[in-house]
Amino acid sequence: MTTHKQRIASIDVARGLVMLLMTVDHVRETFFLQHQVSDPMDVGATDPALFFTRLSAHFCAPMFVFLTGLSAWLYAHPPGGPRDATGFLVKRGLLLIGLEIVAVNFAWTGTFMPATLYLQVIWAIGLAMLALALLHRLPLPLIGVLGLAIVAGHNALHPAFDPGTIAHGLWTVLEQRGFLLDAPVRVKISYPVLAWIGVILLGYAAGPLYARATSPTLRRRTLVTLGAAGLALLAVLRTANGYGEPLPWTGYGDTLRTAMSFLNFTKYPPSLDFVLLTLGVGFIVLAWVERPMRWTPLAAVFGGAPLFYYLLHLYALLALQKLAAFAAGVPRADVQHVWQVWAIAALLAVALYWPTRWFGNYKRSSGKGWVKYF
Repeated sequence: MTTHKQRIASIDVARGLVMLLMTVDHVRETFFLQHQVSDPMDVGATDPALFFTRLSAHFCAPMFVFLTGLSAWLYAHPPGGPRDATGFLVKRGLLLIGLEIVAVNFAWTGTFMPATLYLQVIWAIGLAMLALALLHRLPLPLIGVLGLAIVAGHNALHPAFDPGTIAHGLWTVLEQRGFLLDAPVRVKISYPVLAWIGVILLGYAAGPLYARATSPTLRRRTLVTLGAAGLALLAVLRTANGYGEPLPWTGYGDTLRTAMSFLNFTKYPPSLDFVLLTLGVGFIVLAWVERPMRWTPLAAVFGGAPLFYYLLHLYALLALQKLAAFAAGVPRADVQHVWQVWAIAALLAVALYWPTRWFGNYKRSSGKGWVKYF
């Protein structure tokens, strides 16, 4: 029988897998920028290897945000009895927003005064945690219904606000990717947050699946059922080319390009179809990794210290880019093939495995309060 401790380990395994896929995408953005992938991706012009590499990264943010909500429920319901999670959620949410503004932007730009300040996934998770801090005291069924309503309904929202107004700025933060400020510094919202609030609420509502009283068999069956139901709904909505995805799919002269068009979903903000695909597959993966396999402890290392690994790999990529450019005598070093992106990501993960494992062990054994935020 799967123990409670092993069940928590399965969450780390799933989170570790998405961290590794994230590494591939960030290597692409660092060393394959000459073949940038737009969002939504241009199916007619994008090489299939690059398309599916980018598609694999789509699973990262939804699963990470969902697991953040799930972990928040576990934090609020330890074995000794319920505790207030408000302070933890507020402090960690503010920490993530601060890290996005300072540490993450520096890692991407190499300067503390970039021409444009990008507010991306860490910012979105931070804001989603602040929203969860306000809402987590609601009855759990209501949290789940609210999460579903946001994820399923936000694509139907199309209000129009005059640029420069407070309402327009708020809508930019919530749903409309674009520039929030032009002066004194340009600030771009890359990850509108409304749908991510819905996903984190769904993760929190799913917390009881990982309670001590829930049998592993019931949990796995529920996860597989939810995953299959989500993918079935996706198949219906996407085939109909109707609600759930603003970008319709079209038939091409070959099966591969048609499949690429069918799987080309909007991420900024994440459409309903995008969430159905990523969480649908993610739920099935969560059920699968609950059974120990030889490789799962390796993945759990990256999922056990996710914020530490996130920052570490960004700064490692910054250093690698500068060293490679210096060695080649060029302003920016690039690779020419998609397989090289995957190879660099694999080597980077191997190199960062040991410091990540060390920090994870330190996090669990030190007893220091600050390490739990990483």
